[in-house]
Amino acid sequence: MALAALGWILSDERRAQRFLDLTGLSPDGLRAAIGEASTHRAVFEFLESHEPDLIAAAEAQGVPPETLIRAGQELSR
Repeated sequence: MALAALGWILSDERRAQRFLDLTGLSPDGLRAAIGEASTHRAVFEFLESHEPDLIAAAEAQGVPPETLIRAGQELSR
C-alpha cells in the first residue's frame, strides 16, 4: 500500500518535489530506501499532513482514507 501511495505521489512533479523536500530525501536516496519501513512511514505521514492528497491517494487506490491512516499507524508501532 505504501509503494502504491508513493507511486501516486511521484506521478505529479510538484507533489513529488514537495515529498522530497519535506522528507529530505534525494531521488537517489529514495531509490536506495524504497523498501525501508521508515520510507513507508514517510509516505503515510506526507499524505496525512495534507488532506487533499490523502483523499486523492485513497481514491486512486480504491480505499477509504482511513485505510491509509491505519496503515501508517501500523508501521509506527
